[in-house]
Amino acid sequence: MNARTEPSEAEPGATARPPLVRELLLVVGLFLVYKFGRQLVTGHTTEAYRNADRVWDWERTLHLPEEGSVQSPLLHGDTLAHLANTYYATVHFPATVAFLVWLYLRRPARYLWARRVLAGLTGAALVLHLVFPLAPPRMLAAAGLVDTAKVYGPSVYGPPQTDSLSNQFAAMPSLHFGWALMVAIGLIVATRSRWRWLWLLHPLVTLAVIVGTANHYWMDAIVVTALLGVVLAVVRSLTSPRGTLVPLRSRHRTATTAARTQRKPVPAESEENVLVGAGR
Repeated sequence: MNARTEPSEAEPGATARPPLVRELLLVVGLFLVYKFGRQLVTGHTTEAYRNADRVWDWERTLHLPEEGSVQSPLLHGDTLAHLANTYYATVHFPATVAFLVWLYLRRPARYLWARRVLAGLTGAALVLHLVFPLAPPRMLAAAGLVDTAKVYGPSVYGPPQTDSLSNQFAAMPSLHFGWALMVAIGLIVATRSRWRWLWLLHPLVTLAVIVGTANHYWMDAIVVTALLGVVLAVVRSLTSPRGTLVPLRSRHRTATTAARTQRKPVPAESEENVLVGAGR
């Protein structure tokens, strides 16, 4: 998976890179909103466990495979479980930052698009965290899963009662998977290498890790995939071919002009002209 590739398509004119300091502040702000926004649902323990029971029942109704089928191979030895926990703890945010940095340096127009999509996805996910607090499967007795981070390490979470740095009841949806999927989509769109589809291994491995370590349900990944699809569609509708946002007035003016053009009657030839032409 070599990132040294050409643009996937010719961009209509060079796109200037946005100011670096502004972008750094935006990305840092995005991370802080993601980190501290999750704290708003801290304390909804009863509701989080009730929702966990609901999600578990929904998955069985939909005949989704149990998360234990993914975790079982990890429990055959310490090595696989430790590697999965390490991937969960260390790859998520650095991989996304590296993706944005590469786009900023090599594909400025794609960078703006990707940054907007990630910001929109993160915002939508935080809203869902607020309205639907959810305990992860490692905390659900009915799931019968092992907290691999606690047993094999490393762990990014402390005891839920004393962990003030993260909200462990914000499992729905999984931004681990959502960001990984967006990274893969962005690199596939921004490159032309015949190997670019291998970037899909990143979200696939991430999915196996988040489910196998009992940090997320299948439904967490399904919901964030749907959210990503909506955000991609919205960002596309608001973005011009040059990668700039289309002002609301321009969108309204364009739509109005198109509508008027469609309704404009074609002037018919007058009777006089018809008769004159016939006389010739």
